[in-house]
Amino acid sequence: MAETPVPPDVMPSLDDFLCFAIYATSHAFTRVYKPLLDPLGLTYPQYLVMVALWERDDQTVGSIGDKLSLESSTLTPLLKRLETANYLRRSRDPDDERQVRVQLSDAGRALRERANAIPNCILAASGMSLGQLQRLQSETMALCRALQASRTG
Repeated sequence: MAETPVPPDVMPSLDDFLCFAIYATSHAFTRVYKPLLDPLGLTYPQYLVMVALWERDDQTVGSIGDKLSLESSTLTPLLKRLETANYLRRSRDPDDERQVRVQLSDAGRALRERANAIPNCILAASGMSLGQLQRLQSETMALCRALQASRTG
C-alpha cells in the first residue's frame, strides 16, 4: 500500500515535524548529559570524541570527523582543548605528514572509568528499555543515512 504524501497546500503543525522532534530531543539530551559531563570537565561534543577514541584509539582527525559528522574546522578546536586537558595527544603521521593522528593519553584512558556510568544514567533518564532505545537508535541512524544519501545522489 502506497503512502499518501502530505497535500502541497497543507502546512503540518510543528508537532507533526519529525525534524523538530529530533531537534528538541537533541536539546533534551544535552541538558541531561551536562551534569554528568561537568565533573569530567567535558562538553557533549568532547565526550563524543572521547567515546570514539575509547572505541578505537590512534585515529586520524579525518576518521574521527567522519565518524562524528564533524568538519575539521569544528573538530580541531575540540581536539586542542582535549589535548590541553591532557586527555589526548595529536601528532603528524610519520607515513603521511598531511595526516594528524590522535591518541589517548594515560589520563584519557583513565577518564573512561569515570565515564562508565553515563550510558546507564541516560538509559534511566529516557524511561525506555535498552531494547527500545537500541531500536530507536537504529531507526534514527537509518533515517540519517537515507537523508545523507538523498543529498548526494
